[in-house]
Amino acid sequence: MSDKYVVETLLRPAVEFNSALVSLCAASICEFSPWAVALNPTIGHGAAACFMVFGYRRFKQGYRIIRFRRNILRLPDYALTSAQIPVSQRNLFLGKGFAWEQKHTQRLHNCMSPEVAEYVKPPYWYQRARAMEKRFEHTLPLLTRLLSSHSRFNPVRPLPPVGGSSLIHGVELDEEDVTMPLADRVGHTLVVGTTRVGKTRLAEVLITQDILRYCNGKGNRDNREVVICFDPKGDSDLLIRMYLEAVRAGRENEFYVFHLGHPEISARYNAVGRFGRVSEVASRISGQLSSEGNSAAFKEFAWRFVNIIARAQVELGKRPDYPSIARYVQNIDELFIDYATHFFNQQNPEIWQLISQQAAKVNDKNTPRNLVGRDPRVVAIDKYLTLNNKIYDPILGGLYSAVKYDKTYFDKIVASLLPLLEKLTTGKIAELLAPNYNDLNDDRPIFSWEEVIRKRGIVYIGLDALSDTVVASAVGNSMFADLVSMAGHIYKHGLNSGLPGEIAGKSDKVKINLHCDEFNELMGDEFIPLINKGGGAGIQVTAYTQTVADIEARIGNRAKARQVVGNFNTLIMLRVREKETAALLTEQLPKVSVTESMVLSSVTDSSDPTSHEDFKSSTGDRVTNKEAPMLDTSNVIQLPKGQAFALLEGGKLWKIRMPLPKTAKNETVPKSIQQIADHMAQNYHTSESTWWNNDRVILKPDTVSAFEQLRWLEMDDTSGESALLRAESNEDISNDTNALSQMLNMNED
Repeated sequence: MSDKYVVETLLRPAVEFNSALVSLCAASICEFSPWAVALNPTIGHGAAACFMVFGYRRFKQGYRIIRFRRNILRLPDYALTSAQIPVSQRNLFLGKGFAWEQKHTQRLHNCMSPEVAEYVKPPYWYQRARAMEKRFEHTLPLLTRLLSSHSRFNPVRPLPPVGGSSLIHGVELDEEDVTMPLADRVGHTLVVGTTRVGKTRLAEVLITQDILRYCNGKGNRDNREVVICFDPKGDSDLLIRMYLEAVRAGRENEFYVFHLGHPEISARYNAVGRFGRVSEVASRISGQLSSEGNSAAFKEFAWRFVNIIARAQVELGKRPDYPSIARYVQNIDELFIDYATHFFNQQNPEIWQLISQQAAKVNDKNTPRNLVGRDPRVVAIDKYLTLNNKIYDPILGGLYSAVKYDKTYFDKIVASLLPLLEKLTTGKIAELLAPNYNDLNDDRPIFSWEEVIRKRGIVYIGLDALSDTVVASAVGNSMFADLVSMAGHIYKHGLNSGLPGEIAGKSDKVKINLHCDEFNELMGDEFIPLINKGGGAGIQVTAYTQTVADIEARIGNRAKARQVVGNFNTLIMLRVREKETAALLTEQLPKVSVTESMVLSSVTDSSDPTSHEDFKSSTGDRVTNKEAPMLDTSNVIQLPKGQAFALLEGGKLWKIRMPLPKTAKNETVPKSIQQIADHMAQNYHTSESTWWNNDRVILKPDTVSAFEQLRWLEMDDTSGESALLRAESNEDISNDTNALSQMLNMNED
C-alpha cells in the first residue's frame, strides 16, 4: 500500500506477499472446507472470492516491488529489426521510454540513500561469478564461458557492457513508445553525446523512418522526402543500412553515394558548379581560409581574385570548377588573354588584330617592370588599355588589375589559397569535384542538389575526414553552401521554377531531411544561415556532435556557437563527459520538491524515586521537503550507452532508450557498396557496433544489378580494353620518365 503514503518506499522487502499468501490460504479454506470456519457453502464461495481479490491485489503490489528492484539492476532487452521500426506520417519514433516527472527524481534520490545499498548493488552471488571469471579465465575456460554467457538461463549472466548507471532508466516500470511530432522537425534537432554511446544507432533509426515514410503504398511519389546524410568519418553500417532501406522502400534508383575515399566508384559532384549568384563561387572557396589576425586581409584578397576568375569563366560560357580555378590562379595571363579576345572581338575584331601586331614587337626593353615575365599579348593589351582609357568592362578591369600585380608579389598574397586548391585538385579527387559532363564512357553518375531534391533522392556523403581533414571540411562546407543557395532558390521561386507547363505551377515544398554526423567537423559560416533560414525551404537538420565546445572550437567564436545551438528547438542528449555540455540540458529544467524521511528517537530517564517509570523512549519519522533540480549534471554523465534524455514538444523532458539492432534475413547489397563498406570497416573503428551483441549482416556476394547508378565496377569488353590500353600507356610513360631521370643524373655527374 506504499503508493497511498507521502513517502514512496519501493526499495524494501516485498511484505505484500505475506498477506497475499494468507489470503490465498483463507480463500482455499473457505472454498473447499467452509465447515472448518463455520460457514455456509454459499457464503464460503463469496468469502473465498473476496479473499482472492484481496490476495491478487496484494500480490500485484508485491510483484511491483520485485519488478522495481529487478529493473534498477537489469533492464529488459529491447531490440528491433529495421522492418519493426514503426513508421508514421505524423510522428517520429525515437525509442522506448517515459516522461520524466518529479516522482522519478524522488525515486532516483531514494536510490542514492545508503540504507538501500543492498537493493541497488548486484547480489553477492553475482559478484562471486565475476570473480571466478577472472580467476579461472585460463585454467577453466569452459566454466568461464558458462558464467559469462548472456543466455537468459544463466542466473549469473553479466550485465550488458553499456556502462553508466542502470538506476536512471530503471526508476520507471511502465515504458511506452516515445515519439515527436513531425511538425517539430522543422525546428531542427541537436543530438549530443560523447564517442561510442549510440549517436550513429540513433541516426540509423531516424534515417530509416525518413526513407520509408510515404512509401509502400502510404503515399505517392511526390510526398517522399529527401534524405541527405553527411558522414565525415565514414561508417560502413550506416552506409549499408541506408542502401538496404532504400531497396526496401523501392527507392534504390534514387540512391547516390559520394565518397572522397573511393573516387573510382563514387558519384561525382561539382561543388562550385551551381550557384544563384556568381559571387557564391568565391565565398565557397575562400570560406575555407583562416580569417584570424593578419590572415583576414589575405582571405579578402583571395575572395576578390577568385570572384574575378569565376565571373570571367561564366562570361566565356565555362562552368567554374576547382581545377580550372587552380589553373587560372597560377596563370592568370591565360584567362586574361581569353577574355580580352572575347571582349575585343565583340567590340571590334580589328582591335584584337592590332593588339596581336603589337604583341610581336614586344621585347624586354619596352616591357614595363611590373609586367616582366608576362605573355607579350598581355603587355600589348596593357599598352592599348593605357592609351584608350575610355574602354572599360568590369570583368576586364578586374582581370587587368590582377595582371598588373608583380608576379612575385602576387604569388605571395595567394600563398594561402594555392595549398587548398592543390589538395582539392590532386589525384582522382579532381575527377569527383570537376566532372567531365561530355565523357560518355564514365558510368559514374553526376548529381546536383537541384536534381536530388526534384528526384526525391537519397544521398550518402562520406568525406573521409580521417585521411584529410582539410579536404573533407572544404568539400563539406562547399556542399553546405550550395545547399543553402538551393534552399534560397526554392524559398523564392519554388521547387519547379524553370520547368515548362503545369509542372512549373506545382511549387509545393519538399521536406529535406539533412543528417549531419560529427557536424562540428563541417561547421562553418555556411551552416548558420542553413539552420536560421533553411526551415522556410523545407530543410530539417538533425545534427550530431560530441560537445558544445567542439562547435565553439570549430567556429572560433563563442557568440556564433551559442547562436548555432540556440537554433535547435529539439535537444537529445546521450552520455557526455563535460559539465558545460550537460548543463545545456539541466539548466533548462525547473526545480522540484524532494521528500526526505528522517528517523528521530529519544530516551529520557526518571530521577523521581517514587515514580513507577524508570525511563521513557520514543521513535518517530520526520518528513521534510527540500528543493532540488529535476535533473543533475551527474545524471547525464552517468547515462548508459544507448540511452538519452530528450527535450521535446517545447521543453517536455523524456527519458528514452534506443532499440538495439537485430539482423534481418535476405538483406543484400551490390558489390560496389559492399566494397566501400568493407574498406570503411577496416579503416574506421567507430565502435557503435561493439557495445551490443550485434551480429554483422551477412551480405550475399551474388547480388543483383538493382543499383543502376553504381554499376561502374561492371565494365564491358570495350571499357576493359580501353582500361588495358591506358594501363600500358601509363607504364610506357613511367618507363620514359625513369630513363629521362637517369639521363639527367648522368649529365649532372
